[in-house]
Amino acid sequence: MWHSIRGFVRENPHSAILLYYLFYLAGFLILEKITVPRYIIHCPLDDLIPFCEWFLIPYASWFILLLGAPVYFLLTSKQDFLKITFIMFTGMTFCLFMYLLFPNGLELRPEITGDNLLCRIAQLLYTIDTPTNVCPSIHVSSSIAAAIVVWRSERLKKRHCFRLLFTVWVTLICLSTLFVRQHSVIDLLCGILVSLVLAVIAYSPWMEKHSLLTGRITARRSAHKKTGGSP
Repeated sequence: MWHSIRGFVRENPHSAILLYYLFYLAGFLILEKITVPRYIIHCPLDDLIPFCEWFLIPYASWFILLLGAPVYFLLTSKQDFLKITFIMFTGMTFCLFMYLLFPNGLELRPEITGDNLLCRIAQLLYTIDTPTNVCPSIHVSSSIAAAIVVWRSERLKKRHCFRLLFTVWVTLICLSTLFVRQHSVIDLLCGILVSLVLAVIAYSPWMEKHSLLTGRITARRSAHKKTGGSP
């Protein structure tokens, strides 16, 4: 199995981009330890949204999307993989810098009085994930990034049911950040904006041209390796 993985990475050097997850995890955990919120995020709409433990299910499913979407495109489409990692990872990095420059937090968490399994999981989540470093929402920005690439992917162009179901999933993940009281409406809107701006850049003519050029160079190198020719 290890030889297969090494062989895949050798044939697909762009897969090394996934090592970014290590940087993100380290950065997020460090910020959780060193930052103290100076800006409390709140808007009137937040007060109208109740806590609903059922939204913990789509909230937790974000971890599947976070890794699963880039891996899917890594295995199926290099261009879509480069786009989703650019939008998603650049957005996550931007959010980390925002947390460092403008330490923010929430005061929205309710007292959980329910005694079912999901309520107990919510209590555990509140213990592990502090209400700090919330705006923009990485949950939202990375989910929107995946949805954008799914809808723009040529490979998925005719898979209408899949794209619709994926959109429903992403919508539930974004709403879950509000209903488990982990984020403000402001966090959600800022997270959406981050990915929309980065999508405009990712699908700009310059980036499209650069992606095609990269593909041609890779193809030529592969052809030379197979034929034994010189560059």
